[in-house]
Amino acid sequence: MAKLLANGDVLRAPEELQFQLDGWIATAPFEDLLDIEIEEAGGGRAVLSLPFKLKFAQGGGVLHGGALTTLADTAVAMAIKSVLPAGTVFATTELSGRFLAPVRRGKVTAVATVTGPQGRTFHGEAVLIDEDGREVFRFKAVFRVGRGQGFEDCPAAEGGNIS
Repeated sequence: MAKLLANGDVLRAPEELQFQLDGWIATAPFEDLLDIEIEEAGGGRAVLSLPFKLKFAQGGGVLHGGALTTLADTAVAMAIKSVLPAGTVFATTELSGRFLAPVRRGKVTAVATVTGPQGRTFHGEAVLIDEDGREVFRFKAVFRVGRGQGFEDCPAAEGGNIS
């Protein structure tokens, strides 16, 4: 769980830490708000889960698509963290998803895998499954490692741009 080092609504000065994580592979404040749990992460693969809670539902009473997307994006990020040195800065630059079925109860599990890097680029996928074993969401994303971290010598891949 993340420990806030600043007021939860106001950023500190840029050179100051905003929050502290329990470890390199850990949920950040936003993921903690959704009660996302990391069940495993290693070797370019991660499994995370999210409970259905009514406060995470959209107006129709099903789990909000943003919650599913957050779970998927976080799962891919943890899969990437499992193959990068601690402290490496990276970000999502592209994402797409396909909603397959509504979630009205229980726990949703994301199974994510990554390929890369190719240059500073990782490609990730996640499949989200409800507690009945039904696929509810398929997700793909592109992540880029920030410049100056030793990935520039790898074959370059064009795409998003993070500093």
